[in-house]
Formats: sequence, structure tokens, C-alpha cells
Amino acid sequence: MKKIAIITDSNSGITQSQAQELGIYVLPMPFMINNKTYFEDIDLSQEEFYSRLEDGNDISTSQPSPDSVMNLWDKLLNEYDEIVHIPMSSGLSGSCSTALALANDYNGRIQVVNNQRISVTQRQSVLDALQLAESGRSALEIREFLEQIKLDSSIYVMVDTLKYLKKGGRITPAAAALGTLLKIKPVLQIQGEKLDAFAKARTIKQAKTIMLDAIKNDMAVRFNDDGTQNKVWLQIAHSNNEEAAAKFKEELQAIYPNYSIHMDPLSLSISCHVGPGTLAVACSKKITL
Repeated sequence: MKKIAIITDSNSGITQSQAQELGIYVLPMPFMINNKTYFEDIDLSQEEFYSRLEDGNDISTSQPSPDSVMNLWDKLLNEYDEIVHIPMSSGLSGSCSTALALANDYNGRIQVVNNQRISVTQRQSVLDALQLAESGRSALEIREFLEQIKLDSSIYVMVDTLKYLKKGGRITPAAAALGTLLKIKPVLQIQGEKLDAFAKARTIKQAKTIMLDAIKNDMAVRFNDDGTQNKVWLQIAHSNNEEAAAKFKEELQAIYPNYSIHMDPLSLSISCHVGPGTLAVACSKKITL
């Protein structure tokens, strides 16, 4: 059986310490803050990121440099036969297409997975890859498996403020002003390549109901799970909103008492666009070997 390394990036929400426990490797995502480069979970913590964001610092996302990617690959190929590399969704960053191009020079030993996930669902892809590797699958077989099930997940995100959607150009200043006046709480969806509008709510309670109904519908219609069959992993995510997220998790657990529910902060790449105070719920279909 070939020895396979699993690599992802920090958009998965997997920290460097968690990566060591899992036996995987995490590329830190770079962020430009006032023209200086910081790396997620290396010299940029969640707390510092939100502090800088709320202070009005100029923050932009970037992608790992080709050198940082290839240096990690070259190092690991001294120890492993093959590598499965799982970057964030190709629809949200150029890091996937960059890795795909770089992998062409490695004679098939590097398999880059374009399965269009991010945050808690990207994390689940990493855990699925570990399970597949342990079952004896090759890197190519793991990539093909994960890409075949790439749409078997959903994330619904409630945005607390329209400020950052406006700043990123995702809504017009006029729409942001009207939405703020009407106290609109947009619910966004990440399913496949992009972050899209899903619904509008007037209160947090209404937004949570919309998201819970959407997850229930996905489970029943897309994943053939009526809420008792345990065919999906459930996840809660948030941006600098841990107390509210913990409460939301309790509400979700009450609906699905026999399901495992993982909670994590949203990746900073998403938080950069939606700002603090968000709540998200997600599901990923469990794999069968």
C-alpha cells in the first residue's frame, strides 16, 4: 500500500496543531493587511484578524505562493509516495488552479482535488481523504472519489452586517444602505463554486429558521436522509460569534439528537467578505466505501 500525504490549506479551519494530531499538513493562507503579508494561524490569529478588520484596516486575501506549495510537496515526497492536495474551492480562489498547473510537473505523484468546498465542508473532505487513504486507495483514486461527490455538501451563512459585502462589491452601496435601514440579515449559500444570495431575513431568529429549513430540505431531497438516518455530517460555523454559535449548535442538536455536530470558526477568507457576527450551518454527506 502506497504511503500518501494529505495536504489542505487553512481555509479548511484545521489549525496547525490539529493537523499534527491528524497526521496531515496545512498550508497557511496569506492575507495582506495594510500592505504587509500575514499567514493564517502562523502570525495572524482569529482574534487579531477581527481586531484589524473592525479597526478598518485594509485587508485582502491572497493565495499560497507557488514556491511555498512546491517546497512542501518536494519535502513530503522524500517521505511519501504520493500526495493528495485539497485546496479551497476553485470558484472562490485561484489557489486551486495554481496547484493544478504546478502538479503537472510531478508525473502523477501529486493529485490536486477540485471538489469546490471551503471551511467546515473542506475539513470534512480532508477527513474523508484520510479514510480513503487508510482503506488503501491511491492518490488518483482519492481525487476521483472526492471530485465525484463534490456537490454533496451545503453551507448556509447568515450575515450580520452588510458593510463587508458592500466593501467587497458583492452588493451596491444603495442596496447596503437600504438593507441596513430595513435591518436585513442576508442568508448566503455556498454550494459548488460560489458564494451566492439565498434568502433575506429581518431578524436573526428568522435567518436561523431559514437556514435550518434549507438544511432539512437538502438532507431529505438531495441526501435521502429524513433526519433519523444519520447519512450526513452536520456542522456549525461562525465569524467571531462563538457564544451565539454554541447556542445555535444546541438548537440543531435538539432537532437531530443522534447526529454528530462539529463547530468551527469560518475560514478567514470567507470572514473577510462577510465580516464578524455571522452564523452558518452546513452538512456533508457521509461517504461509503
